[in-house]
Amino acid sequence: MRKGILSLTAAAAVMTVGLAACGSDGGDTGAQSSAAPAESKAAGKVGVILPDSKSSARWETADRKYLEEAFKAAGVAYDIQNAQGDKNQFQTIADQMITNGATVLMIVNLDSGTGKAVLDKAKAQGVATIDYDRLTLNGGASYYVSFDNTKVGTLQGEGLVKCLTDKKAEKPLVAYLNGSPTDNNATLFKNGYDGVLKPKFDAGEYTKGPDESVPEWDNTKAGTIFEQMLTEKPDIAGVLAANDGLGNAAITILKKNNLNGKIPVTGQDATVQGLQNILAGDQCMTVYKAIKKEADAAAALAIGLAKGEKPAATGTVKDTESGQDVPSVLLDPQPIFFENVKDVVADGFVTKEELCTGDFAAKCTEAGIQ
Repeated sequence: MRKGILSLTAAAAVMTVGLAACGSDGGDTGAQSSAAPAESKAAGKVGVILPDSKSSARWETADRKYLEEAFKAAGVAYDIQNAQGDKNQFQTIADQMITNGATVLMIVNLDSGTGKAVLDKAKAQGVATIDYDRLTLNGGASYYVSFDNTKVGTLQGEGLVKCLTDKKAEKPLVAYLNGSPTDNNATLFKNGYDGVLKPKFDAGEYTKGPDESVPEWDNTKAGTIFEQMLTEKPDIAGVLAANDGLGNAAITILKKNNLNGKIPVTGQDATVQGLQNILAGDQCMTVYKAIKKEADAAAALAIGLAKGEKPAATGTVKDTESGQDVPSVLLDPQPIFFENVKDVVADGFVTKEELCTGDFAAKCTEAGIQ
């Protein structure tokens, strides 16, 4: 880990197991199961439900892999499945996991309503529950593990301000491509970047442009929405896109109009595509969330619960609907610009081989990627 990339304090506080690298071989349904070794059969079983594959590539390329590694290293039985954005399937998977003996259920909800129904059923069966990455409002999960999502939005807002300042933009019109309206994280991101940009709007330094949420984080819908924005407001000078997928959707439309690189666009998740857009000069920044740290922290909690322990959280997060304080582990995000893309590679989140392909090889050299 490069110094300064992230603090390990929060994750380390709940880390109770070592990790061993291991392969992943999910099937067509997104399921992956493992039986515990004989010496660990007294431990319970962990069920994990991932949300989809389209809102972000991370769920299958990063979260699944890191969670599997942790569970295998601990010798704890597990079942990881992906609901692929289907709310009925989400509930069916949860029912199957509980029926098949899961003693711990970790979910990334599709929305708080569906998530609450699943958590309520699990708790009624004596199953411990963990909200992973997204808090289920009024869900009453035993634990919540995520990043400081308001800070993620703050970093996006600050990043856009930096990029607009670098371009010497005068009273720029800023458009918002927000995340899904059913995702509480999207609300937190928006709270963060509004906190940075609203004072700019109020002072007349910036002009508030179109402000639209993208259902289900759907990148195709984002492209359609942004194209309409640009048609109605051709003087858009900055785009606050809530993640790299939405950012790339906007960049695709900007390219059609020969505006890519001229209008700063933000992102989040430090995907290969997002980082390549930064290297190319088409995206001004992204937010890196060291997903391995998040997965390790969540797995440590789940493993402890499966073994009948009561693992400690590092703090609490208030559920704005129930008013309850949910025991939580929150990690710190990191802003990424051209000059520190190399930190994401050095951290092992993406490899030089997958990032520095074709025309990006020269850009990687320029960015100091070894």
